Amino acid sequence: MRECFRKSFFMSVLLVVACLVLPALAGGQGFATTAWGDPNIQGVWEYWTFTPLERPSELVGKDELTDEEAALIAQRLSDEAVGRDDTRPASGQTGGYNQSFWTERSRATALTQPSLLIDPPDGRIPPLTATEMRRSEVHRVAGDRPVRLRATGVGTDGPEDRGLAERGIVGFSTGPPMLPGGYNNNIQVFQTEGYVVLLAEMVHDVRVVPLDKRPHLPLAIRQWLGDSRGYWEGETLVVETTNFTEKVASFSPMTFDSDLGGFRSLALGTGVSLRLVERFTRIDRDTLEYEFTIDDPETFSQPLTARFPMNRSDLPLYEYACHEGNYGLLNILRGARAEEGNLK
Repeated sequence: MRECFRKSFFMSVLLVVACLVLPALAGGQGFATTAWGDPNIQGVWEYWTFTPLERPSELVGKDELTDEEAALIAQRLSDEAVGRDDTRPASGQTGGYNQSFWTERSRATALTQPSLLIDPPDGRIPPLTATEMRRSEVHRVAGDRPVRLRATGVGTDGPEDRGLAERGIVGFSTGPPMLPGGYNNNIQVFQTEGYVVLLAEMVHDVRVVPLDKRPHLPLAIRQWLGDSRGYWEGETLVVETTNFTEKVASFSPMTFDSDLGGFRSLALGTGVSLRLVERFTRIDRDTLEYEFTIDDPETFSQPLTARFPMNRSDLPLYEYACHEGNYGLLNILRGARAEEGNLK
C-alpha cells in the first residue's frame, strides 16, 4: 500500500512538473520558446550550399531535383573546385585560396530546389526597369562611381575604386540579405524581450533589430546596412529594412554561378528605393528557414524572393581576420603604382 502511494505520489509530481515546464519549452510547433513567450530562434546557424542564386541553364523548366540529382551536382562542383588546388596559377598571378580547407567547397552540399530564387517562378533575377537601365548607363559614363560592387572594383587609382567588401565596409555575402558565399557562412541569433540581434561571422556585421513597433528612422538618415524593424507573425520573425544608403546596391549578390563554374559579383540598382523583407522560421530543432524579398520598383520589374534553410551548428562563431590593418587593399594600390612606374 505504501509503495503504491509512493509511486502514485511520484507520478503526480512528474505530472505537475510536466504541466509547468512543457508549456515554457513548447512553441506553436513544439519548439522552445523564450522566457517571455517568443519563438526561440537563438543559436548559431550555418547556410552553405552549392545551390546557385539563379536556376542554371541546364535546369530550365525543372522545378525540383531528386536527392540523388542534387547530390551528384554538388559532388561534381565540389570535385571541380578542389581539383583546382593542384593547378599552378598562371604566370604573374598569385592564385587563390586552397579550396580544400580555406573554403566551404569541399563540402558537397546542395538543395533539391534548382535555385535559391523561388520567385519569379523561373528562378531568374527579373528584368531591370527602364529607369534603372538609364541610371546604369549614366553611372557607367561617370566611371562607375560610387563603386557598389562587393568584390573586385573599377580601377586602382584609390581605395574608392575597389569593392565595398575589399574596403572592409560590408561583408562579401552577408548583405543584407544574406547569401551563401565561399566561407564564413554562419550567423548567430540573440534574443531579448525587445530586440533580436543578427550577428554575421563574416566581417562580424551586426544588426540590432527592435521589436517594439517604433517607426523607421527619417528618410534623410541612410546607413550601410539600412534600418531594421522586426515583429512576430506567428512562428516567423519578420524583419523589414529600409533607409539604405545610395552607396550600396539594391541587390549585390556575390554567389556561386554554376553556369560560370565560379563566383560572380553583381551590383544592381541603389539602396535608396529598396525595401527588404526577411523571414526567419524555425522548422524543426535543427533547421531555421530563411527567406528574403527584394522589393524595389525603381530597379526591378517585379519583386524577387529567395529561400533556403539554415542548419543549427554546435560550433561558436570564429574571429573573422581577413586582412588586419587592411594591408591587402594597401598592397593592391601599391602594386598598381609599381606597375605604372615600370611602364614609364
